[in-house]
Amino acid sequence: MTLDMILIGLAITLHPLPAMALILLLSGDRGVRKGLVFVLAWLACLVLVIAGVLLLTGGDPPKKHSAPSTAAVALKLAIGVGLILYGAYKQRKEKRPREEPAWLGRLRNASGWSAAGMAVLLQPWGMVAAGAATVVNADLSQGLTWLTLMFYCLLSTSTLLAMELYATFRPARAEARLQALMRAITTHQDQAVVVLSLAVGLWLTGRSIFELT
Repeated sequence: MTLDMILIGLAITLHPLPAMALILLLSGDRGVRKGLVFVLAWLACLVLVIAGVLLLTGGDPPKKHSAPSTAAVALKLAIGVGLILYGAYKQRKEKRPREEPAWLGRLRNASGWSAAGMAVLLQPWGMVAAGAATVVNADLSQGLTWLTLMFYCLLSTSTLLAMELYATFRPARAEARLQALMRAITTHQDQAVVVLSLAVGLWLTGRSIFELT
């Protein structure tokens, strides 16, 4: 479980769209405060998803090859195949520099509530669902499980948290560097989505087939 959670957490934190949203929030009025709301809402969403799964399982993983265990593996397989198909679709699209979407630009003037809502909407839900399916196997009687889950949440939030802290303590430097990062992400976001989707999709698919056989 630990390796799966680390890989999924890395893919979530490297997803370009949430990073773009946070940069735009930070560039607006009271940006640091709204950015903090965004980061906290993002983290809370991840924690709530994990907590929901643990409430269903009671922190006691189902036995291997039982119906619940097989269903969780089948879900991961479906998510993996879906991510592969999505990555292949994005790869086949015409490659050209991307303009900033109009709706994304409105985040500069977003309210705190809007920032919190966007943190939920912009979660890469396919990967979050893969993480949730993996948490089905979490055994809360083991200390390593608690560490893995906490590390997963922090890892999935690490990019956003780093930008928020940078903007808070180095505002003058952060503005120019975050805008440069925004331009780079806007140009290469499709490639990043393709790589992340294919990497996680292939891993989940191969791992799930192995677990089912």
